[in-house]
Amino acid sequence: MSTVHQPDLKDRPARLTVGVVGAGRVGPALAASLQLAGHRPVAVSGVSDASRRRAETMLPDVPLVPPAEVLQRADLVLLTVPDDALPGLVAGLAETGAVRPGQLLVHTSGRYGTKVLDPALRAGALPLALHPAMTFTGTPVDVQRLAGCSFGVTAPEELRLAAEALVIEMGGEPEWISEQNRPLYHAALALGANHLVTLVAQSMELLRAAGVAAPDRMLGPLLGAALDNALRSGDAALTGPVARGDAGTVAAHVTELRKHAPQTVAGYLAMARATADRALAHGLLKPELAEDLLGVLADGGHADHADRGGDGTDGTNGTDGTTGTEGNDR
Repeated sequence: MSTVHQPDLKDRPARLTVGVVGAGRVGPALAASLQLAGHRPVAVSGVSDASRRRAETMLPDVPLVPPAEVLQRADLVLLTVPDDALPGLVAGLAETGAVRPGQLLVHTSGRYGTKVLDPALRAGALPLALHPAMTFTGTPVDVQRLAGCSFGVTAPEELRLAAEALVIEMGGEPEWISEQNRPLYHAALALGANHLVTLVAQSMELLRAAGVAAPDRMLGPLLGAALDNALRSGDAALTGPVARGDAGTVAAHVTELRKHAPQTVAGYLAMARATADRALAHGLLKPELAEDLLGVLADGGHADHADRGGDGTDGTNGTDGTTGTEGNDR
């Protein structure tokens, strides 16, 4: 049973008619969630066949209409289009007179705060930025996943309570993000979530190449434990050959990756350097081992680690200013 706080009826805003501009993976899920809270979806717009099918599945019996007509019908409009398309959409809707005074205009972009809605604000709209920190599939399971999901909320002070109430009605947890911090906030989420998918997919491919029949079954418990440890303990949860300073093992990894999956080498080296920096700063990686490890990472594993003599003093350890690995670039 969900432990997410649901507001009492007396705390809820008046029931709203809801429209969606952009029937991607996010908009229909949010509208369906608002419908469960008692609001009424009345219009949705979508261009592609996939978006239209998604709207029909998630919001059955809600008519598909052009964006301007969505704004005509709805008190609350969800603008759920790609980040780069949002400024042009807002400007176009405002210029054509589609925006109505007093209309709640909500975008779900993580990158932007409410300033991107300024053209609509000048037309009398009430601007809100509500970004769900969640990955979406475009299926009904997304509505369930909103329970306990954090939302990055940015709104004018006078609309803050309304914004937070809408998030809570969708089962989410509001987290206030200032206008100037929206790009940093979004970068942090992309770094953690989007890049994680790439890393996991690469790991599964390599395991298959190594003969593992069920990479997902092997990785599931390991990655689940690693994520839990990282969320609980941060850098103290670092383990593995980089954190231990096992330069020979890291060199062997790079050799195998160059042989079997050369497209993964750059990412492996970049993450290993970042991990080494964090392990060293946190006291997990011993300085006397770090020098040789960073030497391996500096030359990308090309040199034979056994021929170094283990002292990392051959000019490849990033201390002579010639490899670009000093400081934060290790």
